[in-house]
Amino acid sequence: MSIEDYGGGQTAQSDVLVVTTNDIPGYRVTQVIGEVFGLTVRSRHLGSQIGAGLKSMIGGELKGLTKTLVQTRNQAMERLVEQAKARGANAVLMMRFDVTEAADVGTEVCAYGTAAVIEKA
Repeated sequence: MSIEDYGGGQTAQSDVLVVTTNDIPGYRVTQVIGEVFGLTVRSRHLGSQIGAGLKSMIGGELKGLTKTLVQTRNQAMERLVEQAKARGANAVLMMRFDVTEAADVGTEVCAYGTAAVIEKA
């Protein structure tokens, strides 16, 4: 698997800048819209659970699960950006991820942050 399989984050084509900081150098916030989030819940198929269980006995990275988590986070980010755009934002500040188990059937990933309108300073 290549590095693209493990990468994540924002694509260059996005109309909404997503950052984990309060501020963006060279920009000023002209409007705070409020909290936005993108949520997805993924379950693992039986084959990956068996494979992960066997791999955990001998140690090492669970590459299939790593790739699935990256895809899941990317989907949550896409939904976050869609919600921000729908509310008129061109930026999301203080973006974070929250990951939890969802009733022992899957993993819930939530990307959240503060939607805002920014302009060059």
